[in-house]
Amino acid sequence: MTLRWDKRTGLATLGLLGLLGFALWIGWSPSRTDTSKPSSLENRQPALSLAGTAPDGLMALQASALNPLPGQCREAGCSTLAYGELKRLFDYYLSTVGEQTIPEITRQIQQVLAENLRPAQLPQAQRLLDRYIAFKAALLRLEQDYAKKPEAERSLRARFLAMQSLRDNYFSAEETQAMFGLEDANDMDALARLEIANDATLSASDKRSRLATLDQQMPRMLREDREAPRAVIRLEAQIAALRAQGAGDDEVFRARAKTLDNAAAGRLAELEQEERQWRQRIDSYLSDRARALQRLADAPDSEKQAALADLQQARFNELERKRLEAYEP
Repeated sequence: MTLRWDKRTGLATLGLLGLLGFALWIGWSPSRTDTSKPSSLENRQPALSLAGTAPDGLMALQASALNPLPGQCREAGCSTLAYGELKRLFDYYLSTVGEQTIPEITRQIQQVLAENLRPAQLPQAQRLLDRYIAFKAALLRLEQDYAKKPEAERSLRARFLAMQSLRDNYFSAEETQAMFGLEDANDMDALARLEIANDATLSASDKRSRLATLDQQMPRMLREDREAPRAVIRLEAQIAALRAQGAGDDEVFRARAKTLDNAAAGRLAELEQEERQWRQRIDSYLSDRARALQRLADAPDSEKQAALADLQQARFNELERKRLEAYEP
């Protein structure tokens, strides 16, 4: 369950499932994740919507796999895991439910786990995946049950508490804190603000006072999470000013690394380079498109469309072609 606070409306919005297409979970609740071999290579390929992106949580997960295991854990054949990063990795792939089936997505996640975790860690991570998928399916059923209840019994807080209770059936306290701690803090803060906003017994002054109290009591991790986007915006404004003053890539890298770190500054530099290359490809395509339309000015529409389709096929892959409409006049 994830509540998002919209500052424009002063309302929190509820996203119990957090993933599009979760109606496909209906009727699918295996006792064990599908470990059968995929029928084709395609079943192991991520969905097209993930093209050009990096799996969330993967870098931190790879780092955790290099850590030495505690002695008692080695003897027991288990391993401590980066539960929060695993959840991010699971959600990254599960966000494509609808493009691909759950068994296909499960196999992709299992392959990533096998490639990035040590043998001692793998069984525990796979069991966590089993439980996470089972929890998501149960969460859908819970939401369906709540939709049938009388409106008076369908409060956001009641749904939130029911979700937490359901979650306790699948995860330990340690796993819950690592996987859902920040989400819960966000949800509880948003619920409290929504209840204050909707309390007709409070004056405007009372509401401002209570909201200010919530601001003061906000947990540190939640404050840092909400501050992060603003920090990035301030940094990029600084970078824009440096660019306007003639700063080169090295100076921009140093400015970003000072605020973030070298790895993040490097990734941003790569993204900028990719964006410049994409812009150059788009500019070239638009020029050739205009020339083609001018050359075929008197041709039938079908011939024009065929020529443009050939041009797009030659320049862009399937996912990129879906973006072209935003750039075409």
